[in-house]
Amino acid sequence: MRRLRRWLTVLALSLAAPAATAQTVSGGMVQSPILVIEFERVFEQSAFGRRVAAALESEGAEIAAENRRIEAELTEEERRLTEERASLSSEAFRALADAFDEKVQRLRREQDSKARALGARSEEEQRRFLAAAQPVLQQLMREAGAAVLVERRSVLLAADDVDITDIAISRVDAAIGDGSGLSPDDSR
Repeated sequence: MRRLRRWLTVLALSLAAPAATAQTVSGGMVQSPILVIEFERVFEQSAFGRRVAAALESEGAEIAAENRRIEAELTEEERRLTEERASLSSEAFRALADAFDEKVQRLRREQDSKARALGARSEEEQRRFLAAAQPVLQQLMREAGAAVLVERRSVLLAADDVDITDIAISRVDAAIGDGSGLSPDDSR
């Protein structure tokens, strides 16, 4: 019990020290050597992230609709092949069945490739966003006198006033909007 009290005292003192050095100045920007950000939320709630999410969702829906259409066509083709089986020689049926299996495998590979490409595009858009947002984040760090910007998920505890997520969303939106005007070179 005594060890737990000591640990809690050390924890409380360590939390109080950063909170004591962080102070908010005019304009609502905190002055702190360490800032915290929820980068995933900055991406998702920014105009850029919302545009990307909508585009990816639309493309994902198209792939899903195409998958359903292909599945229905293959189901019908398999049904016809099964009906024809009685009227075909076993060699002729085997050739048709093998061709059908090859077609199914090819279509599966093509659709899987489209899904992987969509995932890769999502990751690329996040990289583009980070590159485009980096000057804004660096400016926020300069304004706060910060030496470090830490991802919120990596922090056990932090004072709320050192979290710049909301101001980062606002500033990134003001600087790059939805990102549709950025050329690929602008964000690298």
